[in-house]
Amino acid sequence: MWGSALALWTAAGMVCLQKGRRAPGPVLGAACLFSMAFGLGESSEENRCTTSNAATCTKCLALGPECGWCAQEDFMAGASASERCDIVSNLISKGCLSDFIESPSVGVTIPSGSEANTQVTPGEVFIQLRPGAEASFMLKIQPLQKYPVDLYYLVDVSASMHNNIEKLNSVGNDLSQKMASFSHDFRLGFGSYVDKTVSPYISIHPGRIHNQCSDYNLDCMPPHGYIHVLSLTENITEFERAVDRQKISGNIDTPEGGFDAMLQAAVCQSHIGWRKEAKRLLLVMTDQTSHLALDSKLAGIVVPNDGECHLKDNVYIKSTTMEHPSLGQLAEKLIDNNINVIFAVQGKQFHWYKDLLPLLPGTVAGQIESKAANLNNLVVDAYKKLISEVRVQVENPIQGVHFTITAICPDGSRHTGMEGCRNVTSNNEVLFNVTMTMDGCDGAYGESYAIIKPIGFNESTKVHIYRNCSCQCGDGKRKCVDETLLGPTCSQCEGDKCHFDEAKFPLDSCKAQQNQPVCSGQGVCICGKCFCHKTKLGKVYGKYCEMDDFSCPYHHGNLCAGHGECEAGRCKCFRGWEGDRCQCPSSSAQHCINSKGQVCSGRGACVCGKCECTDPQIVGRFCEYCPTCDTACDENRSCVQCHHPHNVSQAILDRCRALCPPKAHYVDQIEECPSSPSHFRIFFIIFIITFLIGLLKVLIIRQIILQRTRNKVKSSNYRVSTSKKDKMFLPTVCTRTVTYRRDKPEEININISKLHPHETFKCNF
Repeated sequence: MWGSALALWTAAGMVCLQKGRRAPGPVLGAACLFSMAFGLGESSEENRCTTSNAATCTKCLALGPECGWCAQEDFMAGASASERCDIVSNLISKGCLSDFIESPSVGVTIPSGSEANTQVTPGEVFIQLRPGAEASFMLKIQPLQKYPVDLYYLVDVSASMHNNIEKLNSVGNDLSQKMASFSHDFRLGFGSYVDKTVSPYISIHPGRIHNQCSDYNLDCMPPHGYIHVLSLTENITEFERAVDRQKISGNIDTPEGGFDAMLQAAVCQSHIGWRKEAKRLLLVMTDQTSHLALDSKLAGIVVPNDGECHLKDNVYIKSTTMEHPSLGQLAEKLIDNNINVIFAVQGKQFHWYKDLLPLLPGTVAGQIESKAANLNNLVVDAYKKLISEVRVQVENPIQGVHFTITAICPDGSRHTGMEGCRNVTSNNEVLFNVTMTMDGCDGAYGESYAIIKPIGFNESTKVHIYRNCSCQCGDGKRKCVDETLLGPTCSQCEGDKCHFDEAKFPLDSCKAQQNQPVCSGQGVCICGKCFCHKTKLGKVYGKYCEMDDFSCPYHHGNLCAGHGECEAGRCKCFRGWEGDRCQCPSSSAQHCINSKGQVCSGRGACVCGKCECTDPQIVGRFCEYCPTCDTACDENRSCVQCHHPHNVSQAILDRCRALCPPKAHYVDQIEECPSSPSHFRIFFIIFIITFLIGLLKVLIIRQIILQRTRNKVKSSNYRVSTSKKDKMFLPTVCTRTVTYRRDKPEEININISKLHPHETFKCNF
């Protein structure tokens, strides 16, 4: 069996060398051997390169890495275009010269300067891929010994953490000494958090708003979302002073705002002082759970967290207006900023944070004892665990390209990239086999890149991927465009350059109108024909690339409601449909015709069976009620010309059909429908109205004057009558006092004589 296989391999290799006029180049030679290898495996199977009947180079290359396209003009004269697609060795045996075979190579290139990284190599890789092929390279990661370390304490300063905060005063020197065996360059920083300073997270009672922990008989600082207290520093004494000055605070609900503070500590790099070359550790001390993203709605906060830094004077200013971050958003920011998290948790909530570790890559959790007695040992143990785990993940993935990463650990075991290797020391080297495959081009061409990032490291590998999906032009008489629709008269390439005869094929033939761009600005003009650009948004098509399937409006999730095509940004509806989204059946227009046969009474447009009036003052189902419109005679005056079609243009006739009712008839008597209103008549009507208004005003004023006169007369008569009564008044009682005796009253005789007109009455006793 092996003898026959070796003989076939040798014979195929001789064919590759003998059929060509000169030996193939190294790239094509490798492709030739590659194709022969496939040929051996497919000797008993179907040759997909020929059975697919690919009539273009692009379609041929998309079949698989073993297929090639012969661009030689005199290749197999009289044969169909599909016979140009075959296995490379078969094309050479058929007489196609090696210089005219399109078979893009698959290769990996590592630039010499990519070894500049310290822990992750290579730093940059260039990959050439084609559909169905795969490429691989080795990624090497070696953690450094005595690596610089930045440790930032993020402490929950609610009242229940009072005893733990006191322990921080003695942490600095002790921890610095223990970390000396791992790093010669160790820095510490400090920040505090509580919760969002709104109800129901804190008490807004006036007596407690500035001292939330009055129930503990403690003097507390006001609550806050997050405060950056001390930037990373080598001065341990300064760290201890900052911790010693720290007061506790408080809130009223159980969860805290830890995730809010963690995100700010991660993204505010200049404030915290994170160093690019250091191992970044974020130590979160707490005894309670943290609020999640949707919890903020309890306080009426609905603005999503934007993941940006919002520190002003070292205070987080968006705490009361922006939601808590989600777990996915927090994980993304921690990875992007190369930050490892150590959760130091006291109490029963330790298991809550432990369950989060799979969702937050590069994090560990430890349980602190009462008064944080084991805090230093916890940090050291967590750091050992973090630097002993090496894992990678792919960022900025490329559509259609698949990454398969296998970790080859120092002990010989193999794991996936996300699992990585554990128990890695600074002397060990971890290898990752990175394999990329491409299913197809799917309209995506050119170069793109992905990032392979080791979690917690400040170095990464950038993978540039060039997708070979079409034929190339520039070396020999190859066709720049692989479409066979161009025809034999279109010669594009001469020597090393491709050009087109604009005199023979003017660019105007690629324009829908003279003032429009070539191919509608969405394609190139080759030999008088438009070849539309390919875009990720959708398909561009049409004779002038004037149509696409992505820039038109949607209706219920369907482009042009599924009843039309997208052309130049507008929906071109199929027969039987109308509307800007082709969402309305054409039959609905009959619901807009009034009893006179007019569409919306000539005062609006019919949209989906309903009239939309041109003037907001016009109302009615058919826009029939118009208080400001002319009379019926004036309305139909423009329809008179519709009855003289021999003197009317086609545009006017079309307007007549839409606006003028078929029942209107021409009237010879001009007096029945005057050509224009009388100006004298209008003036006379205005004069009469003005005169009547003036007369009414005069009558009103006259009535007011008469009423005032009557009131004055009545008032004077009353005064006169009163004075007369005063003169005629006769006193009936004398002013002299009359006394009575009990025994027998004295007889009183009053004589009243007749009074003259000017005499007054007198009492005589």
